[in-house]
Amino acid sequence: MTVTEQEIADYVARVRAALADLPPAHRDELTEDLPEHLAEVAAEAGGTLAERLGEPEAYAAELRAAAGVDAVAGRRRLDRRVGAAVDRLRARARRWDVQLGPSLGYASASEFLRLLRPAWWVLRGYLAVMFVTVVSTGGGFGLVPSVNGSELAGLVLLAGSVLASIWLGHHTPGLTRPKRRLLHAGTAVLVLFGLVGLADVNGRVGSGGVDYEQISIDGRYDHVQDVFVYDNEGRLVQNARLFDQNGDPIRLGRPTCPDARDPNGFGNPLLRSYPYCPERAPFAPRPTAATSPAPGLPPLPAPTASASPPRVSNP
Repeated sequence: MTVTEQEIADYVARVRAALADLPPAHRDELTEDLPEHLAEVAAEAGGTLAERLGEPEAYAAELRAAAGVDAVAGRRRLDRRVGAAVDRLRARARRWDVQLGPSLGYASASEFLRLLRPAWWVLRGYLAVMFVTVVSTGGGFGLVPSVNGSELAGLVLLAGSVLASIWLGHHTPGLTRPKRRLLHAGTAVLVLFGLVGLADVNGRVGSGGVDYEQISIDGRYDHVQDVFVYDNEGRLVQNARLFDQNGDPIRLGRPTCPDARDPNGFGNPLLRSYPYCPERAPFAPRPTAATSPAPGLPPLPAPTASASPPRVSNP
């Protein structure tokens, strides 16, 4: 071989080495006509191949860009890194599985969890029907699902959802990989929904244990937190209740102070009377009717003096 032929062979070898991460068929396709092209360039006068075309590695990068394989190679490198990270997580999960098993009385934690799968199938059906009713009706998370205000319809839907979840649990191993991935994604959504619902129920229990819906006659009163009733003497009225013309209770605000009859709790908010927090009254209650009106209240009219009885003289 002449020097020119050797230079061409070395150049081609370095280009192929720079493309070594590509599949062999793709690499061969990119470099198939490279020797002939280099021979034509070498036949022209002036300089070496590196001087005329650049270093082989730079030339290989140009081939990649022209063929549009840079993104593909980058995705493959990313896939390899993600795969390695997933393998490390799986190995760590297997170690935890074996380490937690003896504390549960089994060789591994997964062996114990497999026994709980029927219970999870029932819970999954319950969460699914609660999710559907909450999203479709806009209501809150409760213990029993309700469909258009009917708990019976909710229970029927719950029974069907639980049976469907049990059937799905038995047939999950036969699902294709895309369907299993979709099932796992739905399961993650239900678990997140269940945790949020549990926090909501726990918050309502902590504030009185009863679902309390504020009822006001106008949206302008939605900011009201408590109601303080004063009589015409400027005295604070305790244990007051509000009703409309139909006898329906008007509830404003939400109890935030413990019930005086139940110092350790908030009592039943549906049975609480006003004010919820007497110590927060905006005006000081009058101890007697003889004192001046409370600040901010209109003055009371002075009582009309009665005429004194005529004096009868003794004869």
